[in-house]
Amino acid sequence: MKLEHLQIITNNVAATAAFYQDILELSIIEKSTESVTVQAGNSVLKFIEDPEFDSIYHFAFNIPENKLDEAIEWCKNKVNIIPIEDEKVITNFENWNANAIYFYDNNGNLLEFIARHDLNNSQTAAFNSKSILNISEIGIVHHNPLELGTELETKYGLGFFTKNSNSAIFSAIGDDEGLLIIVKPNRNWYPTQTPSERNTTKVKVENNGAIINLQF
Repeated sequence: MKLEHLQIITNNVAATAAFYQDILELSIIEKSTESVTVQAGNSVLKFIEDPEFDSIYHFAFNIPENKLDEAIEWCKNKVNIIPIEDEKVITNFENWNANAIYFYDNNGNLLEFIARHDLNNSQTAAFNSKSILNISEIGIVHHNPLELGTELETKYGLGFFTKNSNSAIFSAIGDDEGLLIIVKPNRNWYPTQTPSERNTTKVKVENNGAIINLQF
């Protein structure tokens, strides 16, 4: 499953455009006083301005499976990587065969670079913004993640992530290319103490050739 287009909310389009263009060095496709659209590898990320918005999202980007150490070095003068414990910044998702780091954008959104070792996407070139392959995950908040996952499975033919222990607290829909991470409200976004909140989210996914537009 691929997350082709993600639309979320910001309370400051200008600052968001500056962060994604100047800090993450991603290309801006379109910009106005009301929105900014960014190219993130094979995915598109759009922010709509709402000055009253006061919450955060969690989303992740896939990077080449052999480039996490280089990504850490690339990030050092750009963002503050969130420590997991002591000086350690890398999370090892053993069941997912993946490693990840976390940092914030200008909005306080929790961003993630994740290297999934079961994907055949290793690269030889030095890590830079073009190494960001696609949007890998978007966090969705729902009172019963298992119930929503089953609904998405039944209605759209999407599947639960087989590497995840899906439950009524935390479920994942999709695969290594793209995941909807569904959590209960007020569950802290790992590795922070920030509780999850339901925010308007629009996602266009491609699954087995079918284009599916979802709104949460």
